[in-house]
Amino acid sequence: MSFEPSKIEAFLAYFETKKHLIRGFDGCEFLELYRDKENTNIFFTYSYWRAESDLDNYRNSDLFKTVWNTTKQFFNDRPEAWSVDKLMSLK
Repeated sequence: MSFEPSKIEAFLAYFETKKHLIRGFDGCEFLELYRDKENTNIFFTYSYWRAESDLDNYRNSDLFKTVWNTTKQFFNDRPEAWSVDKLMSLK
């Protein structure tokens, strides 16, 4: 997600108020927020969902609609998202 630089603090403050609700949504097992080191107006969220149906339920929830409608107001470019399959995990 690429944000208007003047809106980054507003995004971070907003994310702070919603992160526990997102992480606590049924099926969400992991949530992180990353910031690009070079382009500091670019952020990534990484979440892990127990099943694809859990992610679908989140995407169709009032929580997602509220979070997305607010967050997209801060963007300065089209956001990108990927869903991936884990092939390997080393711990």
